[in-house]
Amino acid sequence: MLGDGVVDRNVAQERRPIIGVMRVGIAHHFGWAVAVTASADHRVADRRRIELVEPGVPTAPIHHEGKRLDDAAASRLVARVRASAERATSAALDELAAALDGPIVSMSLRAWPPDFPADIAVQRRVQHEARADSIMYRQVLAELAHARGWTVHLYDARTVERQAATLLAERAGEVLHGPRAVLGPPWAKDHRMALAATIVAAELRDGGKV
Repeated sequence: MLGDGVVDRNVAQERRPIIGVMRVGIAHHFGWAVAVTASADHRVADRRRIELVEPGVPTAPIHHEGKRLDDAAASRLVARVRASAERATSAALDELAAALDGPIVSMSLRAWPPDFPADIAVQRRVQHEARADSIMYRQVLAELAHARGWTVHLYDARTVERQAATLLAERAGEVLHGPRAVLGPPWAKDHRMALAATIVAAELRDGGKV
């Protein structure tokens, strides 16, 4: 992965400017994410690590840091982490948008259950607690994308790369694996998945919206 604060923007083939609408694919983790931005013809315009929470703030308030707290204290901790996530993620998205030569029109995120409970006490139950923090980050990303007028698409991490390869047909290898040769490392599973998600969003514009 790119290190903290490291941005790899000069990624266009032959350093040609990429102008036109941009789509962002996100492969997220607790507190950070890989963001890959692609043009309408699926060229990578930007790849970077973005921080989803401020330094020193717990990254998994339900799954880790809040386990020993009662429901009221856990709710306060989650609220503090979510507020930090909103600030950090908003700043990261603004920085990303400012670095591009064209406007962002969509963001792709890993899907989550539409009926996932909002109540913190319920989220702490065994069947939910392992997913609750991850879903919080995705919900914050989706809310901030909507606030910027970006369409939000949801993807299935298990199938999105295969789906993109089907849509690309004979271009699949070049588009999904070519960036590693052109850009150099890192170009790993997260990067391919994020790029694939932008391809599916571009080709299936009415699918997976929230």
